[in-house]
Amino acid sequence: MTHIAKTQDQFGLRIAAQLNSASLDLPHDISERLRAARTRAVAARLKTQTSLQTSTSVVHQNGAALLNFGGSEGLSIWSRLASFLPLIALVAGLALIQNVMDDDRANELAEVDSALLIDDLPPAAYADPGFLQFLKNPITSDTKD
Repeated sequence: MTHIAKTQDQFGLRIAAQLNSASLDLPHDISERLRAARTRAVAARLKTQTSLQTSTSVVHQNGAALLNFGGSEGLSIWSRLASFLPLIALVAGLALIQNVMDDDRANELAEVDSALLIDDLPPAAYADPGFLQFLKNPITSDTKD
C-alpha cells in the first residue's frame, strides 16, 4: 500500500468517525438510509479494487505464463520508443535551460568586468560589498542640474 493510499484511508476513517459521532442524534429512518449508502459505497470500492487486480486471461507461451489485460496487441517497437519521448524531451529541456543559464552568467560577468576596466574608481570601491549590486542597477539621474 502506497503512502498516498494510507493517507487517503486515514482521512476516510477520520471523516467516518466524525460522521458516526454526529449521526447519533439523527432519526432512525435517516440513520438507516445512511447505513445503506455506506454499505453500497464500500461494496462499490471493493468491486473496483478487485476489477483492477484481476487479468482477463492468462496465456501460456514457451513455458511462461503471460497476463493479458484485455488487449491482444503487445507493445510494438514504436510504442516502446514513444514511451521514451517524454524522457528525451525532459533531458533536452534541462540541457537547454542549463546552457541558457551558463550564457546569462557569462554575460553578467563580462558586463561586470568591462565596467571595472572602463571606470576610473578608487581601489576601495572594489572591496565594497555593494559594488556588484551598484553595477547591476541602472544609473538613474534623480537630481537636476
